[in-house]
Amino acid sequence: MKYLIISAAVLSVSLLSCTKETPKVKHASHMDSSGKKIENVQVVNEEDPVCHMKTAGSIKDTVVYKNKTYGFCSVYCKGEFKKNPEKYAQK
Repeated sequence: MKYLIISAAVLSVSLLSCTKETPKVKHASHMDSSGKKIENVQVVNEEDPVCHMKTAGSIKDTVVYKNKTYGFCSVYCKGEFKKNPEKYAQK
């Protein structure tokens, strides 16, 4: 019985330690900048670095960080990036 309890505890801890932090971003219509897509801009990312939404063909805003242009799905995600760019920037 002790073996089952210890095994269950170890398994629970290992599963919880492997969970990936998911972004706490709720997309809403008011988050878009002007509703218009930005075109003909070279960015280093194919998905929004904050919320991980695919941005290919639907970039709403950009920011330049360390000579790299990053594309975002919304002004909100751009603002979150600017608060802590090292957390989201490509290495």
